[in-house]
Amino acid sequence: MAKPVKYYKMGEVMEATKLSRQTIHNYTVAGLISEAKRTPKGHRLYNEDVFDRLEKIKILQNKNYTLSQIKKLLSVS
Repeated sequence: MAKPVKYYKMGEVMEATKLSRQTIHNYTVAGLISEAKRTPKGHRLYNEDVFDRLEKIKILQNKNYTLSQIKKLLSVS
């Protein structure tokens, strides 16, 4: 049986990753992370895969890769 997917609210993602709402939004617009699901009230919900993805982005940014370079690197992996 498949493990149920856990979803996290924007605030939980921000707290866990120490990234701002705007940064997460920018990564979504740039295509670095998938668009979040929405609750009926419009709250964003991210699945647990977002944490690994955001960590990879942070590591690559610390190595001075641009967002467009990061997008290409992550699309290959």
